Amino acid sequence: MDFKDLANKAKDALGKNPNLIDKAGDFVDGKTDGKFAAQVDKAQDAAKKFVAGGEQK
Repeated sequence: MDFKDLANKAKDALGKNPNLIDKAGDFVDGKTDGKFAAQVDKAQDAAKKFVAGGEQK
């Protein structure tokens, strides 16, 4: 299995449960006391865009 296959599996799984992106971000924010909230928000936005079929940079 290469990275592309792994990314596609993640995309399929998150496409069926898009709330998991927010849930994961909330978990990280909770564990870091919001210290990296801006970075987590950017990562959540990028993940949502990727799952929706946008380009990943």
